[in-house]
Amino acid sequence: MDFKEIKRLITMVEEAQISGFKIDTGTIKIEIEKHGNGQTYVTTASPTMMAHAAHAPAPVSHASDIAAPKVDKPGATVKSPMVGTFYASPSPDAAAFVSVGDTISKGQVVCIVEAMKLFNEIESDVSGVIEKILVNSGDPVEYGQDLFILRA
Repeated sequence: MDFKEIKRLITMVEEAQISGFKIDTGTIKIEIEKHGNGQTYVTTASPTMMAHAAHAPAPVSHASDIAAPKVDKPGATVKSPMVGTFYASPSPDAAAFVSVGDTISKGQVVCIVEAMKLFNEIESDVSGVIEKILVNSGDPVEYGQDLFILRA
């Protein structure tokens, strides 16, 4: 499924009298949700792209429920998988997904990058502790740009 097909699906959901749409072809998963505030959120997942759209954050686990994650490599970074606008929180009045000193796990949502009016949740591809946040909310980001630095 290419970008034009995904864009066509988004347009169809925006125009239809439905609130969402999901498809799983085995190689790509797409979930499109339309909210009452006029914004459309898209979640896509494939072996080559892991960009996720904004919806309610996953419940927080208690520290006693999980073991502390191991850092995949010291000084690891979380990079932007796309060009867009960086947002540290799911909405202007909400708390940031992560802060300096937070321990994160591989697959945890760390920010949102808005591209073409689609809000994509960005998941960390490594585990570690947030050492530094390299961009401010609202800043434009480039593909492959470092967003966070992690430490042991």
